[in-house]
Amino acid sequence: MPLENASKAILWRGKAARLPLALRYALRDLIGDPRGFGVFVACIAIGVAAISGVEGLSFSLAQGLAHEGRALLGGDVSIALAHRDFSDEQRAYFSARGHVDEIALMRGMARLDNGDPQKETPPPALVEIKAVDAAIYPPFGALETEPGMTAAAALSKEGDNFGLVADSLLMARLDAKVGDRLTIGGARFAIRAVMRAEPDKLSGGLGYGSRVLISHEALLATGLVRPGTIIRYLARLTLPGAPSDEDATRFVEAANKAFPQAGWDVRKRDAVSPQFSKNLERFTQLLTLVALTALVAGGAGVANAVQGLVQRKRQAFAVLKALGAPASRVFAIALWQVLTMATLAIVIGLAVGAVMPFAAGEALRRALELPIAIGVDYRGLAIGAFYGLLVALVFALPPLGRAHDVPVAALLRDDRDGDVSKAPLRYRLAAFVALAALGAVVFVTAADKTLAAAFVASVLGAFLLLRGVAWLVILAAKRLPRARDARLRLAQGNIARPGSLAPTLIVSVGVTVTLMVALALVEGAIHAELERSGTGAVPDFYFIDVPKEEAGAFSAFIEEQAPGSHVEHVPMMRGRIVAVKGARAETLHPGEDAAWVLEGDRGITFSAEPAEGARIIEGQWWPKDTQEKLVSMEERVAKGLGLSIGDDISVNVLGREVTAKLVNLRKVEWRSFGINFVMVFSPATFVGAPHSELFTARYPAGADSKSFDARIARESAKRYPIVAAVRVKEALEAVDKIATQLALAARAAAAIAILTAVLALGSAVAASERARIHDSVVLKTLGATRLWLVTSNAMEFLCLALAASLFALAAGAGAAYAIVEFLMKMRFVFLPGAIALTTLAALAATLLLGLAGVWRALSRKPGPELRSL
Repeated sequence: MPLENASKAILWRGKAARLPLALRYALRDLIGDPRGFGVFVACIAIGVAAISGVEGLSFSLAQGLAHEGRALLGGDVSIALAHRDFSDEQRAYFSARGHVDEIALMRGMARLDNGDPQKETPPPALVEIKAVDAAIYPPFGALETEPGMTAAAALSKEGDNFGLVADSLLMARLDAKVGDRLTIGGARFAIRAVMRAEPDKLSGGLGYGSRVLISHEALLATGLVRPGTIIRYLARLTLPGAPSDEDATRFVEAANKAFPQAGWDVRKRDAVSPQFSKNLERFTQLLTLVALTALVAGGAGVANAVQGLVQRKRQAFAVLKALGAPASRVFAIALWQVLTMATLAIVIGLAVGAVMPFAAGEALRRALELPIAIGVDYRGLAIGAFYGLLVALVFALPPLGRAHDVPVAALLRDDRDGDVSKAPLRYRLAAFVALAALGAVVFVTAADKTLAAAFVASVLGAFLLLRGVAWLVILAAKRLPRARDARLRLAQGNIARPGSLAPTLIVSVGVTVTLMVALALVEGAIHAELERSGTGAVPDFYFIDVPKEEAGAFSAFIEEQAPGSHVEHVPMMRGRIVAVKGARAETLHPGEDAAWVLEGDRGITFSAEPAEGARIIEGQWWPKDTQEKLVSMEERVAKGLGLSIGDDISVNVLGREVTAKLVNLRKVEWRSFGINFVMVFSPATFVGAPHSELFTARYPAGADSKSFDARIARESAKRYPIVAAVRVKEALEAVDKIATQLALAARAAAAIAILTAVLALGSAVAASERARIHDSVVLKTLGATRLWLVTSNAMEFLCLALAASLFALAAGAGAAYAIVEFLMKMRFVFLPGAIALTTLAALAATLLLGLAGVWRALSRKPGPELRSL
């Protein structure tokens, strides 16, 4: 036994000793001949840089939100109420536990008042009014204005005019300048400054409309605050000393116990805007997955580079085997070379990714107007490094393994097509393990596990299908009758030959066109959805906060200003879901379709009859004269909350908790942009409750919408100054602008994937150069011209690109359909023009890149090449 153990120890030491020797040989060989790794390094470095850069920018923004939580929130805790102000008892409770700063948020219409009623002025603009305590605002951070002044100076009253600070968007819309006069409601204002930075921008949420800053006194003078008006009051509490996040949590728990029926929305400094943080997390994951697609798309370039290494070093490997080196050592030498270059590529990518937040952080801060704490995201760098290493192994192991079991005689043979044998099973299994590890890392690090799983399945399926398409193209080239045209016959032979470009070119072009088609169709669907505002299918105007006692008069006003318009109006209130089937809302874990309804207040209404076009899919509508407290809910939301017919749901409205029984479920078409509510209650539920009316107006077909828009906006601001008029087209244009910006970021990430696919295509063409030189020399000797050879190669590239594009069109359209219909819940639109343009661009690019890659081979003169044979 001791002798046997000693033998094993000696054997183990012998195996371990091989690694340093293989490494030394690999490094010496790389230093002497580093050719062939340019595309390899570029593909991995670009992918790693994109992944780590996206993660780093997201990390910097998240850290900025976390570090500046107090300034963004305006305190340690923010408590919000809808429709009603805080009671004296609540204020006393807050004041006893810290410093309190109160603000109020609501919408209104701002009209430029130049003192001359005969002079034409721009139409009134919708504004987001923020009323503050000018003496102490902002409690944290700094209000940046132009010209620079304090809130107290900017918002003070001088004569009949209150002070106002407007954002640059309002100044542009009204063509106003500092010193101009505005009218909001029944109060007059002087624009004292333009807002450049608002420290607590996220405290009240990001709404539609320009921001104006006024004092609490000015808000009361406008006359906009009435019973039923949609207004939010926020109390921001700063705890004494140096409170921790746990202190803020304890205060919230105590306040909820002291006022269990308050129905307020509470936020803490460590979660200033949960919805914004969630959206940031999702968008970051989406861009990271697109960047990972770029890395995987470059995998073909990695495989080509490694295959080129094996072919280029085959004589050196043969010599090593002839001298007695085992196949495992030959493999180890090649593997160390690949790992060394992969490490270099990863280091380059990580360096670029780490610098990216420092280079682009300031631009991102200006674009978002949010704080950014620029730093190094070590987690993001680690994720990028893991992805880079695993992708390198997945695509490098099979070609490396082909040299392992090949006899010396085969390695020494001059085979211009290269070794096309399959890698030994052990190396294919190792590549599969690396692939499984890559999928596991994607899934574990993902915030949205469903999206991650769908991504892994989609990418794997796409690559397998593309390889299947390549196999079918090669099979067709072999089985189809030979073409009569000699150029096409040569192209057909090149596709069918061993070492064909088909697998690499079809994968590269297929991935590129799939991404391009999917992005074009998704973006097109978004724009098409938004453009429906001009077709008459959606309302032209929304009117908010119409007093219920003036509903009839307001309907007549719309008919007067826009004759023939279709007008609808419903009661509107704000309420917060506080319990579902007796369980408090904060203890629930709803599905993705319902989580959003628990985040803050929701618009609610009541009606004796179902709305026009309402689709009740389960249950029955209540009788008109019912005295029961009943509710109808949107189907997906109800199911996401686990509700079924007969269950109870409780909402807090105006500080009163009301429980109603669910009696029916509705299918709501949110894409109609009409009046839709998640919850519609029976009239008996809110008898006597103060509320306002929500109006919509849709112009008749063929109406002069521009004339109607200007007239309604101007006259409603004069005759109904407390009513906020929202022009749907402007709102959709704002959404379209955001969608365009997001699409631009997605296109930038996709461009990286396209770049790596192009590099992979170039590496494949370069790898076939030796065989093409041989063919061109022989054909030129037989009388072929360069134009004849170029035409033949062009036919080959076009055939392969066309096959890849046909598959990619179907795959891209399918992916876009799934994203638009199931993820975005929008209507899919097929755009043949965009698809045709994408296909033509792909064919042209493939042709140009392919011919550029083989031009040198086709330009060789026969004489020197024949002498070297």
